[in-house]
Amino acid sequence: MAQTTEIGSRQQVLLIEDEQALAEEISAELRRLGHPVLHVNNVAEGLTAARESGSAILILDRMLFGSDGLSIIEQLRQEGIKTPVLVISALSSIDERIRGLKAGGDDYLVKPFAMDELAARVEALLRRLDDVRTTKLRVAGLEMDLIEQTVRLGGAMVDLQPREFKLLEYFMRRPGQIITRAMLLEGVWHYRFAADTNVVDVHISHLRRKIDVAGHPSLILNIRGAGFMLNATI
Repeated sequence: MAQTTEIGSRQQVLLIEDEQALAEEISAELRRLGHPVLHVNNVAEGLTAARESGSAILILDRMLFGSDGLSIIEQLRQEGIKTPVLVISALSSIDERIRGLKAGGDDYLVKPFAMDELAARVEALLRRLDDVRTTKLRVAGLEMDLIEQTVRLGGAMVDLQPREFKLLEYFMRRPGQIITRAMLLEGVWHYRFAADTNVVDVHISHLRRKIDVAGHPSLILNIRGAGFMLNATI
């Protein structure tokens, strides 16, 4: 597989879109943010560029001159190419979004959309690439080894269940950031859509018992009306 193309510190985006005006608007926004953009407009050229261009991520329109762009993702995944893909589409039903994600898409954005939202989705996918290269996380006295799957607090080992480990990892990658229940359900439990469950609160309660120190503020704070936050200032 081709290596990721970078210019300075900004990674290339491959845009596969057959609406010329929209493609120009997306390209202009991404270039404004410093990302080089390679644009193609059909399935055949898109598949070739995805294999050979070394782009860090793909932005892919569902319908390309009457062909379903998901065929590109399916073929790439069959070939073992794991480049993150943001699917954009006017097909907005839950079934269509699920289909896009099941085909191997990493995110799905419904048309019409604001350019700043698309840019935020792109940056989020690029951050995931950086996360893959991280092997150790350190926040507020916690040290997590992602290879050994261990957690230490002040040098002492903390015994976590697998789901508790993933939950803490999610927080440690976002110290000081407000995290909603919906974000946790998607990021830790992989629920793509809203679910009526208290599973988040139950697991956070269990996690707090293991990482909080008596007489000190909790490491995971409740943010009234918003969610939770890992206290990175302790």
